[in-house]
Amino acid sequence: MIPIKDDQQRYSAPVINYLLIATNIFVFLLEQSLTKRQLDQLALIPAHLWAPHASAVEVITPFFTHMFLHAGWAHVLGNMLFLYIFGDNVEDYLGHFKYLVFYLLSGLFAAAAQVAVSAHSRVPMVGASGAIAGVLGAYFMLYPRARVLTWLPPIFFFHLPAWIVLGYWFVLQFLMGASTLSMTHTRDMGGVAVWAHVGGFVSGLVMIKIFPERARRYPYAYR
Repeated sequence: MIPIKDDQQRYSAPVINYLLIATNIFVFLLEQSLTKRQLDQLALIPAHLWAPHASAVEVITPFFTHMFLHAGWAHVLGNMLFLYIFGDNVEDYLGHFKYLVFYLLSGLFAAAAQVAVSAHSRVPMVGASGAIAGVLGAYFMLYPRARVLTWLPPIFFFHLPAWIVLGYWFVLQFLMGASTLSMTHTRDMGGVAVWAHVGGFVSGLVMIKIFPERARRYPYAYR
């Protein structure tokens, strides 16, 4: 199921959400000029975190930089579609600065979850999907009854409640993640970092209950 748009009203311009989308696309374009060695330094490679001579900067920096790297056009555009649809309302609820903090924290918790289950993996982890999963978790809590126009390829379109669309997505990620736990040779296995999705989503569920709602929202809508 691919979400197309939602009907949840918002009351402020999502400037941080737009900035995050623009930044992700801009960084992806810059990636095309980087060497594999440079990309590996910016990506999060769990096994490198335990290297005996790794500095604090080398350990901490990839937790942030990996969120803005992507493996291809389908990867970056797919992530940005989810962020565009669901991020504006979460920013509207939190306010601009708190939304940025929320987004980055979601990405950090997501990365930590993936590292926890694949601590010795040498596969570079890239993508904004962990941070975006936190946004999805927040939306799930805030607007479960919002209607989401959803495309079921090849030709079917449905209006579904957000709790079904996002709940289905989360359950799918969890089941995919659970299936990898039974694999014994995952050190060099690539693919989707599903535990980052699970960790990000759960962190969003929790943090949206901790972060206070913005003090004031104006009674007119931008659309």
